[in-house]
Amino acid sequence: GDTFKDCDPCPEMVIVPPGSFRMGDLHGVGYFSEKLIHTVRIDYAFAIGKFEVTFDEWAACVSDGGCNGYRPDDLGWGRGDRPVVHVSWQDAKTYVRWLSRKTGKTYRLLSEAEWEYAARAGTRTIFPWGNAVGSGYANCDGCGSAWDDHLTAPVGSFAPNGFGLHDMHGNVYEWVEDCWHSNYVGAPSDGSAWTSGGVCQVRILRGGSYDDTPALVRSANRDGNSASDRYNLFSGVRVARALSRR
Repeated sequence: GDTFKDCDPCPEMVIVPPGSFRMGDLHGVGYFSEKLIHTVRIDYAFAIGKFEVTFDEWAACVSDGGCNGYRPDDLGWGRGDRPVVHVSWQDAKTYVRWLSRKTGKTYRLLSEAEWEYAARAGTRTIFPWGNAVGSGYANCDGCGSAWDDHLTAPVGSFAPNGFGLHDMHGNVYEWVEDCWHSNYVGAPSDGSAWTSGGVCQVRILRGGSYDDTPALVRSANRDGNSASDRYNLFSGVRVARALSRR
């Protein structure tokens, strides 16, 4: 997809086209929370961060008076173009509010359905590159990278998926907007975030991390954590932006 940036310190964004996909555990290798398999139709284009938000991008928010002045710890791994960690869902919301205020555009977190649609990028396999984890496609405990189960990799260290998005699997978990539901019974089918019912003190995380096994970095895998927990060093953020409809 085409790419753009709304400001110099803003994340680079990729335009993702409309489409439909089957959401959930398509191969019978996942968990109860990945049931019920259902069709989601996203009838709008939207933009999504090409990479996970980096420490440099987060620092720009703080320097500009945003993100509540919060400076996450990098654990001595380095800042710069590594994905920001120790970020809660509430922190992630402060970042998208800052982007919206700075640019005059509507930045937000992805819905869970948008995340899986973007991660799959038209595939039905366990991972977007196939049904086996292989070697060198992502950063996880068993993904065959130089960073496996050790530390995060700089963003863009692995090849992009079919939509041109990097690091959707492994490296750090990514917060999405949805409240936690124990399965997909009653889930929206239009790509919108599921914020009614469920447990909204707990929000959804997607993509797995450098410390997770391959089973947890599958396209269908989902997890959740307290919206206020910033002490989970595996938690980061990827942003979305609404596009004008014609």
